[in-house]
Amino acid sequence: MYEEINYFVEADKYNTVKLQALQNVREISPQYQKRFRWSERHLQCIWFDERYRPDKLTLSSGESCTIITPGTWNMEAGPDFLDAQIMIEPGSRLLRGDVEIHIYPSDWDHHKHSGNPNYDNVVLHVSWFKSPPAKTLPKNILSLSLSEKMLARPWISITDIDIKAYPHNTLPQTPRPCQSYLQNNPDYTYALLLAAGYHRLQNKTMTITRSLEDRAEREQILYEEFMAALGYKQNKTPFRALAKIVPLTSFTESRDHNLAILLGAARLLPQPDAITNPSAAKYIRTLWDIWWKSGQDELDQDILWTLHGLRPNNHPTRRLAAAAALFSGRQNIIMQLDEINTGDSGKDWINKVIKSIDQSTLWPFWNERLLFNSTPSDSHSYKLLGRKRISAILTNIIIPFYAAEKRLPLNTFKSLPAEDISSPMRTAAFYILGRDHNPALYATNNLLQQGLLQIYLDFCLPARTSCQECRLNERIKSDLSM
Repeated sequence: MYEEINYFVEADKYNTVKLQALQNVREISPQYQKRFRWSERHLQCIWFDERYRPDKLTLSSGESCTIITPGTWNMEAGPDFLDAQIMIEPGSRLLRGDVEIHIYPSDWDHHKHSGNPNYDNVVLHVSWFKSPPAKTLPKNILSLSLSEKMLARPWISITDIDIKAYPHNTLPQTPRPCQSYLQNNPDYTYALLLAAGYHRLQNKTMTITRSLEDRAEREQILYEEFMAALGYKQNKTPFRALAKIVPLTSFTESRDHNLAILLGAARLLPQPDAITNPSAAKYIRTLWDIWWKSGQDELDQDILWTLHGLRPNNHPTRRLAAAAALFSGRQNIIMQLDEINTGDSGKDWINKVIKSIDQSTLWPFWNERLLFNSTPSDSHSYKLLGRKRISAILTNIIIPFYAAEKRLPLNTFKSLPAEDISSPMRTAAFYILGRDHNPALYATNNLLQQGLLQIYLDFCLPARTSCQECRLNERIKSDLSM
């Protein structure tokens, strides 16, 4: 057993801010609820996105329904979705109206929607669980639960749903309330972002800890997390599904073998005749020979890759090449990480992790081209994983995993190198610091970037389009007036 270590003392400060800011606000749910590890917003995303929503759903009455359109995501007070269209069978009855979504059916009662005129046009109440039933739900409103259908689709990972992407969020032109308090208080701002960053990494560590407790498959769990990260936001779910179909035990020391079984199972292995470059076509024939002899299964047809609009660096073929490289050799990346001395300083430990990942993904075939059919380049070297992407994997996967195992140097977090500044990070920074703030505050420190993301999820996103509904500015004002 490893010594009990608390890496997240600073997170307690953000917990205090969050709990006090959100007290008495019933509609903003905690991230994890009893027997449910996600938020109500995850359910809204499932309902909204046909990639996650089951094709056929069953009403509590026993009738089946098909969602023609989930409705418009409501950004104001009232039901979650407006003007949905639902076909009820048998009878081909078309239902039109609003949809309200909760975790528990009884949340309809707790939120006191009955009698509220904003909910007069609700025709369907969607929840995760089936019971206890809502006591005040009007008889004309149909209901259904998502849990049974969703749990029957193990390739869908609710954790991987990027709730920050739903729906498109437009930054208001007027100055935000938090800006007036924080723009002249850099020390408080730094402390707030730091505490929020610790809070976010603590949540990630708790998620990994639960996975390790539930499954005695340490290396497979870390491999799946790596794969999800390599899928990036567009293909995170199919990458995780592929990691289950092609488990780590299927890999050998040969990266060609590993790439062949990954591309073959994913149905991304191109036909040699479609490749114009002779050396690439020859290599693809070699991969096909390995794939046919492997006896592996293909990925299920209903798991779809997102290919449109991707930069070549983010194409699944290239990301799978990175996975094949990382998990090949006499010492795959997990073995290398395990051997890094946890007695090192946090900065030295991080540098060794980054170096291991960088060197493991050196692959001449892929370093001279972006994709199979790309023209090889003598003047450019294309890394399978850039420094910013490695930093994102370090922060979001490796750090929480080794923190869960109590195998992390205590002074690691403040040395986290920055990843690319995402749209949610930028939006949160604009909201709380103003449009003209200096991004140098957080641009080089991923712990502060994680803090921006946590504040965005906890406060900016639930406040929808009006900061007047947000409780964070009230909390900041109270702190700074003391």
